[in-house]
Amino acid sequence: MYKSLTVVGATGAVGRIIRQLLEERDLPFERFRFLASQRSAGSALEFRGKTWTVEELKLEAFDQDLVISSTPDDVASWFIPEAVKRGCTVVDESGFWRMKPEVPLVVPEINPQALENHQGIIASPNCSTTQMVVAMKPLHDAARVRRVIVSTYQATSGAGMPGIDELRDATQAALAGETHSPQAFSKSIAFNLIPQIGSEKLEGYTSEEMKMVEETRKIFGDQTIDVCPTCVRVPVSHCHSESILIETERPVTVAEARELFAAAEGIEVIDDLPAGTYPLPSECAGRDEVFIGRIRRDLSHPNGLAFWCVSDNLRKGAATNAVQIAELLVNSPAAT
Repeated sequence: MYKSLTVVGATGAVGRIIRQLLEERDLPFERFRFLASQRSAGSALEFRGKTWTVEELKLEAFDQDLVISSTPDDVASWFIPEAVKRGCTVVDESGFWRMKPEVPLVVPEINPQALENHQGIIASPNCSTTQMVVAMKPLHDAARVRRVIVSTYQATSGAGMPGIDELRDATQAALAGETHSPQAFSKSIAFNLIPQIGSEKLEGYTSEEMKMVEETRKIFGDQTIDVCPTCVRVPVSHCHSESILIETERPVTVAEARELFAAAEGIEVIDDLPAGTYPLPSECAGRDEVFIGRIRRDLSHPNGLAFWCVSDNLRKGAATNAVQIAELLVNSPAAT
């Protein structure tokens, strides 16, 4: 039984929400520890009515049962195997372990069964992948998805607190007619779009785009799903938005799709074009659902369906998904 929990990266943008969710969902842990980089070690945070001291990430800190980790890939690569050797089960938010064959890549609404054979590490997908696959799930179950064309409109919080701060600073500088040197992003984000997230990987696709291709196939256990992504950073602080075109084996009508979405776990439909009602990042921030609107048939293909999808990238795209995985682990028969 999992009785203790460590949060690694506890002071970061995702770590802060993990702490909030742990309070809201009241997971039954008896002991907690909060770890971060040397820079944040020694700082204080509030949790469950108490003040806790943030500890530096060191291997000797891992005497807990369960770990939720949100760190850069290079940090996850060295400490997680050592934590597992010390008896921990780690739910990891980084990208380092996601595509390792022995590591399950889990979205609880889609493949909770993947947890059954974990070897101490469970990966949580990339934020842009997570909301897309949650939206795909009911259509895939009903009519099997064959192809996805997706364009993302990704918030600056996807780059953590530095991304949030840079949007504010760059915008203030632009409004004041001042220059601003980008740090978190390759170009200025103020009043701008940057059609590159990550490094070049394959035939002009970026690392962020290839994550969407590879992770989608792994989560569904189907290497035949074709995904064509274009990932764009936009001057919005919270919530990723995606324009998604899905091709299924058989036609799915708009009415059927709306019913499938409405009945699916973790999805909320907001779709009334005449009334000007559809998901907006400004209205979806702070929520755990994947919001879907602008559902319409593909005019270019009889088996195509287009829709708009918005989700809080720091919550369902990261913190919420990790905490949901932790809940599955805590409630599994093997944990009792």
